[in-house]
Amino acid sequence: MERRVNIKFCFKLGRTATETHEMLVKVYGVDAVNKKCVFEWFKLFRDGKEDVKDEPRSGRPPTSTTPDNSVTDACG
Repeated sequence: MERRVNIKFCFKLGRTATETHEMLVKVYGVDAVNKKCVFEWFKLFRDGKEDVKDEPRSGRPPTSTTPDNSVTDACG
């Protein structure tokens, strides 16, 4: 979620999605979200989305977390 907050911050500053992605790569390196994810979040923010949290999902919640399954989604 930290990366989403950073994306929203850059969006509110008037940065472009490309500029935002470049900054994320400088900070997070190979762990940065991909450019497609940044563009997707920019679209959501332009459409009025304010919350950076995941939408509720149906199904059973995870019962354990390991280093292999700790990332919630590809757009972090």
